[in-house]
Amino acid sequence: MPFVAHIDNSRYIGAMDVMLAIKALGNPVRLQILNWLRDPHRYFSDQAVGDLDADGVCVSVIQRRVNLSQSTVSQYLTELQRAGLVESKRIGQWTYYRRNEAGIRKFLDELEKVIGAHGNREA
Repeated sequence: MPFVAHIDNSRYIGAMDVMLAIKALGNPVRLQILNWLRDPHRYFSDQAVGDLDADGVCVSVIQRRVNLSQSTVSQYLTELQRAGLVESKRIGQWTYYRRNEAGIRKFLDELEKVIGAHGNREA
């Protein structure tokens, strides 16, 4: 009978989540969108429908700002959402996105665990 080791993958779940977020943030446009969503009133003040704070920013408004096709922007936002960095809300036929601050904090906490605590730096 071959030897079968049981591997506890639960300790690696955080690392996989971190890698998903790093991949999402590896694209400069996705990173810029996440940065703009930090201050939607500054970067998306032209939005006519929906509350920027409560609902988020409509994909079409984000699309106009980045000057890419709506399908590309939707794909970028889906990647950010899959990584837990943004959350979406449907209003009618439109999808609105805002930052997921809890998800961003979780990513940063998990990243610190994966790469080592900041208290372990050498002088």
